This record gives sequence, C-alpha cells and structure tokens, in this order.
Amino acid sequence: MDRNIFRYILRHSARAQLLIMAMTVASFPFLYATLELPKLIINDALSGDDSHTVLGSEFDQVEYLFLLCGVFLVLVLINGGFKYVINVYQGVVGERMLRRLRFELFSRVLRFPLPHFRHISPGEIVQMINAEVEPLGGFIAEAFALPAFQGGTLITILAFMFAQDPIMGLAAIVLYPLQIYIIPKLQRQVNLLGKARVRQVRRLADRIGETVGGVRDIRANDMTQYERARFSRELGVVFKIRFQIYKKKFFIKFLNNFMAQLGPFFFYSIGGYLVIMGDLTLGALVAVVGAHEKLYSPWKELLNHYQLTWDSQIKFEQVVAQFDPAGLRDEALQSADPTEEVPLTGLLRAANLTLTSEDGQLILDGASFAVDLPGRIAVLGPAGSGKEELSLVLANLLDPDAGRVLINEVEVHKLPEAITGRRMTHVGYPAQIFSGTIADNLFFGLRYRPVRPRDLKGADAEMFKRDMMEAERSGNLPFDSEADWIDYASAGLSGPEEVVPAAVRALAMVRLDRDVYHMGLRGTIDPDAQPEVAAAVLEARRAMRQRLEDARFSRLVEVFDPERYNANATLAENLLFGAPLDETFDIDHLAAHPYVQQILDRAGLTGTLVEVGLKLAATMVELFVDLPPDHEYFRQFSFISADD
Repeated sequence: MDRNIFRYILRHSARAQLLIMAMTVASFPFLYATLELPKLIINDALSGDDSHTVLGSEFDQVEYLFLLCGVFLVLVLINGGFKYVINVYQGVVGERMLRRLRFELFSRVLRFPLPHFRHISPGEIVQMINAEVEPLGGFIAEAFALPAFQGGTLITILAFMFAQDPIMGLAAIVLYPLQIYIIPKLQRQVNLLGKARVRQVRRLADRIGETVGGVRDIRANDMTQYERARFSRELGVVFKIRFQIYKKKFFIKFLNNFMAQLGPFFFYSIGGYLVIMGDLTLGALVAVVGAHEKLYSPWKELLNHYQLTWDSQIKFEQVVAQFDPAGLRDEALQSADPTEEVPLTGLLRAANLTLTSEDGQLILDGASFAVDLPGRIAVLGPAGSGKEELSLVLANLLDPDAGRVLINEVEVHKLPEAITGRRMTHVGYPAQIFSGTIADNLFFGLRYRPVRPRDLKGADAEMFKRDMMEAERSGNLPFDSEADWIDYASAGLSGPEEVVPAAVRALAMVRLDRDVYHMGLRGTIDPDAQPEVAAAVLEARRAMRQRLEDARFSRLVEVFDPERYNANATLAENLLFGAPLDETFDIDHLAAHPYVQQILDRAGLTGTLVEVGLKLAATMVELFVDLPPDHEYFRQFSFISADD
C-alpha cells in the first residue's frame, strides 16, 4: 500500500482527476470574460458613444448597457455551473476514494497476524478507520483539482491585471515572493506540531483504554487520584502543542490579511496617479480593483490547501503504518478460490516448527511429529507451554517463524483460506458471538461466497445493479451481502428447506436446543419481516384457546378476560389489561402516572388501594422487623428492601 497519498490517489483515480482538470481549464476563458466585461460597461456603455454596433446590429446606449449586463449575467451563470459540476464530481471521487481506503484498511485487519491484536485495541482500529481517515476523503477530492482551479484562477486574474497595465500587475504580485518564502517555513513548523499532536492523542487514547480495562484494579487499590493526575499531565501536553499551533497558525493568517490589505493601498495610490495623468482609464482601474478583490480568495485557498496537504500526508502515513504490520498475510490467500481438490487426509507432518513471542522467547522450539489423518490427538502441557499456539499453527491461523506443516507433502500455510477455512475448524476460547440472530451465528461457518442471488425485479434490480457498479468503482467487493451465502453442499444439505431441521439437530447435539427454544418464547416477532412466522404463532394461539375449552385443561391456565380479574397477573397488569410496550406506562412507576391516578380516582379505587398497600407494609414490618438487614429472608420472601 502506497505511503505517499498522491501516489495512492493517482493509482486509483487518475482518469477522474484528469477529467476534473479538463473541466477546470475549460472554465478559465469564461472567468476572464467576467473580468473584462465591467471595464467595457464603464468605458463603453456608460462613458462611450450613444450607439454601438454588435454583430451587425445597432444598439443605443441604454440597449448596449443592458446587452452587456445580460452577457455578464450569462457568464456568471456559466461560471457557477462549472463550479457546481466540478464540486459535485469532486465529492463523488472523494467519497469513492474514501470508501476504497476504508475497505482496504478493513481488509488488512482481516490479514493481521494474530499476535498483532495484542498490541492494538479494537477502539484504535475503529477510530482510525472511521474518524482519522474521514478528513482524507475531502482532501483526496481536491488534491489536484483545487490547486489547478485556484491556481488557474489566480493566473487568469493576474493576466487580466497585466493586460490592463503592467505596473498595476506588478503592484499586485510584489508581496507574493515574501509570502511564498515566509509562510511555508511557518507552515512546516505547524505541520511538525500537528504530527506531534496526533501521536499524543494516540497516547491519550491508549491511556483511556488502559484505564477502562483496569478500572477494577484502580479502584481496588485507591489509585484513582494517581490515574487522574497522569491523565491530567497527558491533557497538558495536548494543550501545550495546540497552543503552539494556534500561535503559529494565526500569525500566518495575520500575515496574509495584512499583505492582502496592502494591495488596495498600491492600487489607489499608483492607479489613481496613472488615471490623473491620463495613462489609465477609470474603467480599467475599477476593473483592476475588482479583480484584486477576487485575487485574495484563490491565494487564500492555495495556502490553506498547502497546509491541508501536509496534514493529510501525515495522517495518511501514520494510518497506513498502523495497518502494515510485520507478518501481514498475502491478500491472495484470502481472495483466491480453490481450483483443484486438495485432500486433507493422510499424513500430517510438522517439521521443525519454531515460534517466538514478541519479546523473543521461544514458544515452539523445533517441534516435529507425524500423525495419520483422520485421527484423534491430545496435546498436553501446562499454561504457556505452547499447546494453544501449536493448535493455531496447525489450523493455519498462525504462521510459524520457521518450519513447516504438511499434509501429504502439501504445505498448509501456502494453501488459500478457501481450502483451510472451509475444511478445517478451530474451536478456541473464548468463542465470539457476532451481532445478529442465532441463525446468523449458527451458519457463520458456511458463508463463503454468494450461492443464490436475490430475486429482484424492476426498480429494485436497477438499483442493485447501480450499487454493484459503484462498489466496483470504489474497489469494493461486488457481492450482495443480502443474497443466500449458505453453502448447503458443505453442510451435507440439498437446499434451504433442510436448514432448519439440520440446525435443530446441531443445537441438540451441543445441548442448546432447549435454551434456544426458551429464548424464542421470550422473544418478539416482527410481523412485517416474518409474516409467515407471525401467522403461525397466531394460529397456534387460536388452537391453544380451543384446547383450553376442555374442562381438563381450563383449570390449569387463567386467560385474560375483560370481565374478570386475573389472579395470576399483577394489579398493574390487570389495570392495563396487558404488559406495557414502552416506558410511558412503566409498571414500577404506574402509581405515579397522572392519567392512572385520574382513572383510579374516577373509579373510586384510590382509597381502597392505599389501604391495601398500608396493610401490606404493616405486614412486612411485622414479619421482618427483628431480622438483620442482610438476612436471607429479605431476598427470598420480601418485596421491599430492609432500608425501606
């Protein structure tokens, strides 16, 4: 991966950058014309003859004035249109490159050697992929286009000023060499301070992560004040660096503003003298002054871009460095599909396996053995003996420093993950539960490639096609994550209809079937997302209600009836005739709800309920008054705490 951000940009978006440059150059003649027209309006339309001939047509002074003003308005619209198209296309290119960069960084995370994850926290990776590369998207969009556009605008305006009068042109640029000499030197110091700030913020993030991870030990040893003092010192370093940046940064801004204001001084003094002496027309002076006002904006943009270039290069280098650790796996091992069958039975042979830790200690020291597959092997040893690392090496999850693992003389670590990942399994501790459903986790090891596309039609199909094209333009995988990815053949299934029975058998094998069953009973169903399941549940409910009409079962279940009080539900659930869906009618705070209080008052139940509550409290006091607060009876029988 390129360490230089400009090489990275050109490698992946050279054609788009050239197109932006071409549109930029095409806009300059129209810009020059907008500078020329005010002079024509003042010298010809306002101060010239009464009639003018344009393209063979005669115009009086007023008509000629409005003609020039109309042309000026059209040119303004054309220039605005160029800027709009260029800015939108820049934004698209920048977002594509940002998407590509994030995808590449995420892909590299999947190729990190496992020991590297001990040195970098998930929070750091999330911060770098999300927050730290976010400003790079804006810079990538403008990396070549902005200096081309603003530099071209600057040259166009200067060319116009020199065309009016060379002396006025020299007056406009006389201070630029001084700025070009001083400002980069100051900016270089700001860039170095910015680099130090990024490193310090990383240290600050490490300190926060370490504190969060060790908060139990910190509080157990009364180290909170010490940790706060250390964090305060780290914040102080950030403050000092930022303070130095502010002083230099705003001095650069002060210098730019001061030099920008010297321009009108030269124009009014020198230009006024030339007008009085008759060497310069008033219209030309007004046009030059107006052009100089426009000159400051592109010059300021170029200086800001120079600063942003250094900042972006520093961020890009540091991010790429973090995602380029030693031992990074070859991308081809993850993306390649198997082209031939490789048998994983026969002789498994380990030859002189050597593995060292980060601090140079030997974990595996020339381990060699041979085993016939299939077979059962137990690797015994105390903690830290290398038994876990050996299993990771055999499963192609950890690369040895030396030695080889061979199956039938085929080196395992040179096989793509499409072979080892699909046909070899490593069950370690702790197991990761991924976000999503139980089914997503249960079928996680069967999702290798899309096997069955979604059935999309009409506008949905067109939208999906555009999304996949955009993914390819951004260097992302053109795969549909919503398609069917389950490899039924690997699981010994013929199709989707056999998935649920196979899943139930797998859950029963590991004795999780009852747990999953009860989780399903406690869960909720989205009728829009799963209409067939919702219909089946409602049908089961109707069948259960019919069955409860049998006298043998009706006494076992008390159903909700609007005309009866349900003795197996709480008073609150009887009042609500169900369970609340949100916090509006929270059970624990229902008595304090104004609407509920109003209903109880209207029904004449407030006094009765207060009396019942008082009797219950008195009974509790009578039963538990002599027991110590930590007595187990409070946990087993009382519904109020000892303090209450």
